[in-house]
Amino acid sequence: MRKKVTIVGSGNVGATAAHWIAAKELADVVLLDVVEGVPQGKALDLLQAMPIEKRDCSILGTNDYADTANSDIVVITAGIARKPGMSRDDLLNTNSGIMSSVVKQVVAASPDTIIIVVSNPLDAMAQAAFKHSGFPRERVIGMAGVLDSARFRTFIATELNVSVENVTAFVLGGHGDTMVPLSRYSTVAGIPITELIAPDRLKELESRTANGGAEIVKHLKTGSAYYAPSAAAVEMVEAILKDKKKILPCAAYLQGEYGISGLYVGVPCKLGAKGLEQIIEIKLTAEEQAALQKSADSVKELCTVIDVL
Repeated sequence: MRKKVTIVGSGNVGATAAHWIAAKELADVVLLDVVEGVPQGKALDLLQAMPIEKRDCSILGTNDYADTANSDIVVITAGIARKPGMSRDDLLNTNSGIMSSVVKQVVAASPDTIIIVVSNPLDAMAQAAFKHSGFPRERVIGMAGVLDSARFRTFIATELNVSVENVTAFVLGGHGDTMVPLSRYSTVAGIPITELIAPDRLKELESRTANGGAEIVKHLKTGSAYYAPSAAAVEMVEAILKDKKKILPCAAYLQGEYGISGLYVGVPCKLGAKGLEQIIEIKLTAEEQAALQKSADSVKELCTVIDVL
């Protein structure tokens, strides 16, 4: 019997995530949205691509949470998108209300599921999902670091004119302007990038990574990134469904790790069949620890506003 993944929100990120999952033949997909007709149309279109792609996946579009029952994983992308000039914080109250409603219905239909949160502001929305679900932290994970490190890897590979396959990158902290790209843990074929890229240029790449989403919003004018965010969420889905024990940077609920408690912050996580199976703690310099704490403080601020601490 194939695994079942529900995606809540059939906008660009949700629909593209469904596309990646079906293209990899990872699971049957349920695409859910409050807007009537949109998930049904997109799901049918994608389903009709399966004979061409030679993939056996069921793809169902629906407005009814009953169709999501017994999902192995639920990916939540629902919420309003960021518009030019809009900060992540502007999204906060609207998306918090949406998250509360979605999570309660998801939990009622799939009490044993694992939730991956993609909605923004990411860390605060993961915290909201955790609080409203009543799930253990292992089953509510936020997608941020996979995307941020992919952006960093892209810029490093372009800068050095090397294959992206050779590049590993490390990003900690909240998803947004306070993220902490760790250059000394980032490598090209095992060589630290600090040996290959001048410090001032490296700072520019780190800054571009931190503002990666805003750069795309500025180009698009009427939308935000969706190819890379959806691919990042699907990498997490695949690690869990295939019990890969893959270490990926994700937003996880910390209980003393890195000196932080009671907050969702981006850290290296081992993902497997149980969801979050381990948080990997690495040694940070005083400067890196301070940057991570600053990032956590900004997440705490948002969580206080929507009362999910």
